[in-house]
Amino acid sequence: MTANAENGLAIIRKQWQNHQQVNPLHLLVLNLMPTKVTTEVQFLKRFNCLSRDVTLTFLYPVTHHFKGTSVDLIRDHYFNLSQIKERHFDGLIVTGAPVEKLPFNQVDYWKELRSIISWANHHVRESLFECWAAQAGLFVDFNVPKRVLKSKLFGIFTATDINPLSRLARDFGAGGLIKMPQSRHSTSILDRRHLPGDLKIIADSKEAGPMILRSHGFHHTYITGHPEYDSDTLAKEYYRDQKKRRAIHAPLHYFTNEASGKINYSWQSASHSIYQNWLNTIAN
Repeated sequence: MTANAENGLAIIRKQWQNHQQVNPLHLLVLNLMPTKVTTEVQFLKRFNCLSRDVTLTFLYPVTHHFKGTSVDLIRDHYFNLSQIKERHFDGLIVTGAPVEKLPFNQVDYWKELRSIISWANHHVRESLFECWAAQAGLFVDFNVPKRVLKSKLFGIFTATDINPLSRLARDFGAGGLIKMPQSRHSTSILDRRHLPGDLKIIADSKEAGPMILRSHGFHHTYITGHPEYDSDTLAKEYYRDQKKRRAIHAPLHYFTNEASGKINYSWQSASHSIYQNWLNTIAN
């Protein structure tokens, strides 16, 4: 089907073209990534391949101090909460953000993020939190703390334990494989034997920890990685960090030949199923 953008930078820069739709689902995307246009296009591409038409509306936090993107440009082409607070959406997606090493209350838009989550509980049918946002959502909803990892969790990881009863774990092909890019410096501290409230782990990994979690009561899904990533996203991050002389290892389970830069794009079908299953929680 078709994914359209109501606003954002990809449209004005002609990196995405809208098409006619029939009864689309309306998704609000709080884009916290520094690579604004790239992230917009990644989500548009993922949802463009699903079974329902969707329209994405991009949101930004007004309390954030932008470094790589003009504030005026964002203000002109993104909405803030005050501009859409009377509207209702089918879904909310909160992206990752490169702030994993900071305590939550030291993130400049932390109070605003909490306000957006609170607002969404009454104006959005389902919410999806990714990477750092998943950690933030788990803290807001269940007071689950996080900790900084000794080294960056970086690569493509496979779920080794999947809840077969969950609608979020359907249609992952032969073997039920869920593969997902991970790129983060922190992780939520969870006791799998005593999960808080109605929180459930839908997909777990021996290497990466919980990958997909769900709270039916909050209508929240928490994804600890980046299913939206393109095939070369981790490579770009890797080469960027090398250039800046940061301590970084090659992304695990990613290159088939690191010297030539050849990549095994192994998570594409899983990403499709992850987003389709999440859409199905809205549409059904």
